[in-house]
Amino acid sequence: MENIQFQVERGGRYSTAALIVGVALVCVAISLPFWGESSWMREFVEIACYFIFAMMWNLMAGYGGMVSIGQQAFFGIGGYVMLILGNYAGFNPFIAIPLGAVVAGLVALPVSYVAFRLQGGYFAIGTWVISEVFRLSFANMSVVGGGSGTTLTALRGIEKATRESVTYWMALACVVASIALVYLFLRSKRGLALLAIRDNEVAAESQGIPVQKMKLAVYAVAAFGAGLAGALYFVGNLRISPDAAFSVNWTAFAIFMVVIGGLGRIEGPLIGALIFWALNKFLSDYGTWYLLGLGMMAIVVTIFFKQGLWGFAQTRWGWTLFPVQRILNTLED
Repeated sequence: MENIQFQVERGGRYSTAALIVGVALVCVAISLPFWGESSWMREFVEIACYFIFAMMWNLMAGYGGMVSIGQQAFFGIGGYVMLILGNYAGFNPFIAIPLGAVVAGLVALPVSYVAFRLQGGYFAIGTWVISEVFRLSFANMSVVGGGSGTTLTALRGIEKATRESVTYWMALACVVASIALVYLFLRSKRGLALLAIRDNEVAAESQGIPVQKMKLAVYAVAAFGAGLAGALYFVGNLRISPDAAFSVNWTAFAIFMVVIGGLGRIEGPLIGALIFWALNKFLSDYGTWYLLGLGMMAIVVTIFFKQGLWGFAQTRWGWTLFPVQRILNTLED
């Protein structure tokens, strides 16, 4: 009688190579302020904010099945909390960046009690309405500039070169931390539970998975990440206003990046953020034609590359830089 054994495969040659290349790139990136131009650092911070925000939206929608169009609420909260702590509470703005993210995550807890009463399309629209409530609230706060916004004055005593270097290093650290934390989470048992909830909540709950607690945790983590991106963005931008911080364009752009790159894949937001930054950098001067081009590209990808560009590459050539799936292989003696 044959003795059949099973082996669970968690990685591959592509993931190992990606780890080596990734570590090398990070080491080179750390040294950029010593030899690179300041414009390069500013561009990286912008890409980092796009990526982190898209990554968190992908975690919530792509892996958790919670499609929100109101994540800009937490993006704006992170930015405003950072500014308030820096301008009025005497905090170093760089220290206020993670504090702004923490506050955004905490705000998500009471907000979830309202949002989770809605399902499907109602949930998506409801999150956008919640975001508008926050936008109007901050627009009526004269202490932070009201509707016209205000400037981050807490950085005036810091030299421009130092400010840009520290902002860049914080952006790099946030990108690495976001990838690592999401990757490790998805490879854990809780990651499997999240995927089960996305596929079928009733079946997941019947297997003993605490559906509501898991959804709440992911919602709060996604809010924390959005707040981190917002605080980081406005430290680099030095000015904030309600229309800029709570614009629905942030979530629209995140959806574009994730759909282009690949929904439900860690690599998706990374590829999508790079593509979006390149299009925004070189084509934004064309005005409405630029927006039309973004829409046309999204339509083409959704029709011909239903799994996104990285999803197509993964299916066609087996490329997986961040393997979170488990492949069961049989070993016969």
